[in-house]
Amino acid sequence: MSTKKLAIIATKGTLDWGYPPFILASTAAALGYEVRIFFTFYGLQLLRKDLNHTLKVSALGNPGMPMPLPMPVLIQALPGIQSLMTVMMKKKMKDRGVASLEDLRTLCAEADVKMIGCQMTVELFDFSPSDFIPGIEMGGAATFFEFAGESDICLFM
Repeated sequence: MSTKKLAIIATKGTLDWGYPPFILASTAAALGYEVRIFFTFYGLQLLRKDLNHTLKVSALGNPGMPMPLPMPVLIQALPGIQSLMTVMMKKKMKDRGVASLEDLRTLCAEADVKMIGCQMTVELFDFSPSDFIPGIEMGGAATFFEFAGESDICLFM
């Protein structure tokens, strides 16, 4: 019996969108899947060394986000609101015992989830290899397509 494969394409680089790829990848790895995540465009932010200062959450463009108080869109656009929302979300996660993105990312690495950073995006945004955590691979879409084409499940986030 061959090992099942999960391919994930991570394109979002916000605090709230960072959770799905790492949760799904770590769960699949625990179930015995071979897992690879391709981080492209803003999703590449999830591989940066310091997630605390790079990842934010915003209610703008996210109408499904539950708010502690009703907040008109105009107020959500004011300077400082995004930072306030990020602090509130991190506190809520901590209070509820939700693992941090750093912990989930480490769990994925320990479970042999292969994390691939998009080389084109690295060049586009003038990143340096030293900006990223150790142990990741850099490659183009072709690097990922071979695996994705053979995968049992392919998810785009």
